Amino acid sequence: MIRKPYKTNKNISRLFYILMMIIFVWFIGIQILGPDEQFFDQSGHSIIYNGTFTWKKSDGTKQNISVPGRYKVPAKQTMIITTTLPDDYNENVIAIRSSLQDVRFYIDGKLRKEYNAKSLHRFGKNSASRYIFCNTSSADAGKELRLELTTYTSNYSGVVNTIYCGDQMQIWSYIFNHNFSGTVIGSFIFFASIVTILFSIALGIVYKTKFNMEYLGWCMLMGSVWMIGESKMRQILVPNASGLATSCFIMLMLCPLPISLYVNNLQKGKYKKIFQPICFIALLNFIICTILHLTGIADYIETMPAAHAILIITFLAVIITFLIGYWNHRSRSDCLLFFGLLITMLSVIFEAISVYYKVSVSGVFVGIAILILLFMNVIYTIHIIRDIIKHQQQEELDKRKKNIEEMSLQLMQMLSTTIEAKDEYTKGHSHRVAEYSVLIARELGWNEKELSNLKNAAHLHDIGKIAIPDTILNKPSKLSEEKFSIIKEHTIIGANILKNISLIDHVQEIVRNHHEHDPYTKSQRKSRLFNWASKQK
Repeated sequence: MIRKPYKTNKNISRLFYILMMIIFVWFIGIQILGPDEQFFDQSGHSIIYNGTFTWKKSDGTKQNISVPGRYKVPAKQTMIITTTLPDDYNENVIAIRSSLQDVRFYIDGKLRKEYNAKSLHRFGKNSASRYIFCNTSSADAGKELRLELTTYTSNYSGVVNTIYCGDQMQIWSYIFNHNFSGTVIGSFIFFASIVTILFSIALGIVYKTKFNMEYLGWCMLMGSVWMIGESKMRQILVPNASGLATSCFIMLMLCPLPISLYVNNLQKGKYKKIFQPICFIALLNFIICTILHLTGIADYIETMPAAHAILIITFLAVIITFLIGYWNHRSRSDCLLFFGLLITMLSVIFEAISVYYKVSVSGVFVGIAILILLFMNVIYTIHIIRDIIKHQQQEELDKRKKNIEEMSLQLMQMLSTTIEAKDEYTKGHSHRVAEYSVLIARELGWNEKELSNLKNAAHLHDIGKIAIPDTILNKPSKLSEEKFSIIKEHTIIGANILKNISLIDHVQEIVRNHHEHDPYTKSQRKSRLFNWASKQK
């Protein structure tokens, strides 16, 4: 006995959803309208250092500057800024974020802290962007603080970031509160990408097919690495923040590969002549840029325009091929995927271009767009799984139907053979009729399906004899008119027996009429035969 699934009370379900929606709205409202508790400090202490800064130029002149800010300083030239620490200064550390810069802290003319690529990195000209903390104390009050900033690329030359002072944990807490969104979203997408890849592989094993979500998972993985690598929190997330920073550039150069594979598979390889060259060019660009980076000729940041150009070409190829595919098929699922891809690509382009105008990007736009694309791809994958299940079910039904048909035909043929065993005069007759019918029909140009149907019908043409008494079938002498009329009834009986059989086309007509006389005269038959022979020539 099959138990019916238990149905939850709809009123309870609705009440639950309403309560959850109210709680969600309340939470969002309290975050927007409620008091800000993140930076409540009764002492009024400021984490940001607000002293006066002087820029000592290479020509010997001085200029008071605002911090943070950006100033015209050639690449490879050291920018020197100075400030005098307050007389009541008693902070534990003073810190600044390096933007691909070597940083040196001098207090009262003595080197206190140094960060540079030569001492920390084997490859590349520029130091990875990170926060540099210099230990200080109340003994440094009233002394001169000198900062020396050097970068070997024009992208960030002359950049002076915000300077912090206080306890190191307080500074990190402040940085986290201002930059947690990109880090949290990036981390979530990173773990979601791993789950997506593994889930796609598992689906592929179960359904014995390749799912496009796997390539999307790799796209998500690269996007999340970019977001985490661009996060200002990266140096406390991983032991080697420089490697994570470098991976951002690597992901940007290689991301055309999974994007091309993903879109090409979505479109079932129709545009592989477009996407395969893009993959080759992206891979070649990565190899060349890596060689330049390792040899110190040009860092990844300096060769990024080439990667951006390839990325834009990839996006244009995706948009054009999707528009062509949608115009030809107008599929709703393709439209959803195209919408998600378009949002993601616009977000990536926005953040890639912003590198040239901002010191750093958070990746929030890319993260949100990737989540939208993931949601739409999940819907698309559910449709694919549904179609696969339907196809498998249909195959199983067709297989069962075929088995039933084969079994039914075998039973019918067995019945026909059993009937012939009753008639000693026609033993093997049905088999011979079937064979000769097929030979004639093949000469007439019938296809294999028609030949099979004819053969099965021929085997059953005398099935009506099952109702004819043995005394009549096996009577050795001539039959009377009465008994002969009974014999002739076997065609009608056979047609009635097979009237509900749909496995063999026209079997009822064949059985009913296999003893009917040719309505044509002898001369008409000759004429028809001559016409047929002429057509064959």
